[in-house]
Amino acid sequence: MPSKVQLEPRTDCLEMQDGLQARIHDPLWLLARQWQFGEFKGDDSGSPAAAQLVVQSAPINRFHSGPLPEDPAQAKAHAVDYSPLSVPLEVLAEREPVRRAGPPQLRLVAEAGLHFLRLLNAHKMGTYRDVYQNAYPLKPLPESAGQTPDGDTVRFLGVMAGRVIDGAKLYAKLAPLQRSRGLAQLFDEAPFNGISGEHRPQVVEAMTAWLTWYETLFNQSGDNQSWLRERLEYAFAVSGQTSAGEMVLSAPEYLEGRLDWFSFVTTPASSLGAAGPISSVTSSFLPVPVSFRGMPSLRLWEFEDSKVNFAKVEASPQDLARLLLVEFALVYGNDWFVVPVEVDAGSLCRVGPLIVTNTFGERMLIVHSTEVDGVQSPWRMFGLSQVAQAGNAVGHEPGETAKFQDVFFLPPVLGQGLEGAAVEEVLLLRDEMANMAWAVERVVESPVGFPVNRFETFQEKRRQEERTAPSNSNGQSGPATTVAYRLGTSVPDYWIPLLPVPNGSAIRLRRGSLPRTSGGALDETFEPQGLILDPGHELLLHDEEVPREGARVTRSYQYARWIDGSTHLWIGRRKEPGRGEGSSGLRFDIVEQEKR
Repeated sequence: MPSKVQLEPRTDCLEMQDGLQARIHDPLWLLARQWQFGEFKGDDSGSPAAAQLVVQSAPINRFHSGPLPEDPAQAKAHAVDYSPLSVPLEVLAEREPVRRAGPPQLRLVAEAGLHFLRLLNAHKMGTYRDVYQNAYPLKPLPESAGQTPDGDTVRFLGVMAGRVIDGAKLYAKLAPLQRSRGLAQLFDEAPFNGISGEHRPQVVEAMTAWLTWYETLFNQSGDNQSWLRERLEYAFAVSGQTSAGEMVLSAPEYLEGRLDWFSFVTTPASSLGAAGPISSVTSSFLPVPVSFRGMPSLRLWEFEDSKVNFAKVEASPQDLARLLLVEFALVYGNDWFVVPVEVDAGSLCRVGPLIVTNTFGERMLIVHSTEVDGVQSPWRMFGLSQVAQAGNAVGHEPGETAKFQDVFFLPPVLGQGLEGAAVEEVLLLRDEMANMAWAVERVVESPVGFPVNRFETFQEKRRQEERTAPSNSNGQSGPATTVAYRLGTSVPDYWIPLLPVPNGSAIRLRRGSLPRTSGGALDETFEPQGLILDPGHELLLHDEEVPREGARVTRSYQYARWIDGSTHLWIGRRKEPGRGEGSSGLRFDIVEQEKR
């Protein structure tokens, strides 16, 4: 028989057990601390156990490009139908002509011609590639006075000229035929009448596929009316139907390249003619406690994350916002619950009755903060501001102000996308020494689509002029000097002046043309080569668009995918702060000493 063994508890286990019990030997002190923290106020109730929510939503279905006119009838006539599922708002507002009239776009037309040859080979009709290539060859650029193509363009033409099809000329021939009597009538003309009759259906299929690709490759418009030339930014508006009537949302200053709800303001006095049904959905949820990084642990013996250090939160007595944030995180963080609501992109949502059932079975109706605090409610999270037609914040009638105050707008905007290098860049800056403003074209797009640095081009042009300038040697042993009067100094040809002109009671900056002086004579005038400064049209910028810090405007290719899986390729513009003031070195009526 085994002998009985008596086990005695270990002393260290007993000490751990006492520590885990967290005994308090002074209950009065604990009660005082509970009273100090307000735990005896009795304002706590049961926790939410269930929730029912009624949400009314309707999609926006009207789009207006440009600023809203004062006449609502004119705004309604100019607006067009819009579906948030078809195209994101950034693309619709930013897109501009990519294949445009004017100087030839060599890379685009060459790529189009090469793709047509690929489609011929895919349809096993590659034997007829010479027919199209001989009919529409890519030709070199015509020589024009004062314009020398850059090195990339010269090398591109050296390889492509005469070897590929000019896609622009081919499209100009095939598109009218497809819209009239069909592509088959092309075979009535030489040299296409030599294509065998049995092969013509396959050739027509290749041409049809190429025309579809050509017209849908870029998301572009005939004229970007959302771009404000005098502001160098976008402006547009959308509208949708709500239970309180049509809600018009305008984005008067869109320049960042990414939209969100705070980019819009409501315009109650406008109308774009939006109409449509309003859906109402009742959902039942289980409220979930709010969680966030750095949230205090709910258990007594659980350690907080080492990444959060509340002792490092430094706030002065006047820093109320930070103190309120810390108080929310430490004291009331576990008093908030989340009720998830799924809404469609591009919809206007109005949250209706919210009925919460707590653990005691009590049902409580929670209304919007504007119904509790009135139209001047301080709680305005995700609330849209309201402005008058002129764009200045003003007060409205109480009923008009509260009309759309409880509406939430989820704009149909892009997430992550791809943005290419800027093909055009303009710096707007102030020149205190010359007492004027300048638009500096730093980068422009070449005929082959590559960015061209105009500073480097200007320096290369100056070096060529110095090499070709005749020698002024007078036979003396040393260089002689002479005094010469100059009407004005020269500035680089990519510096475009912006001259102040009166426009009513305001001042505008008009794009000018500064002549280049050489030896007291006027040689030539400088004109912009890019599209941002709108060559060929009068440009009157608002004076405040060129601040002391300057501004930087760029054009670049954008590529993104939408919620339906479609891809969009377009050209957009961006505006951001510049690099401060600059100096052009411009002076007038000067006398200089020249070496001869």
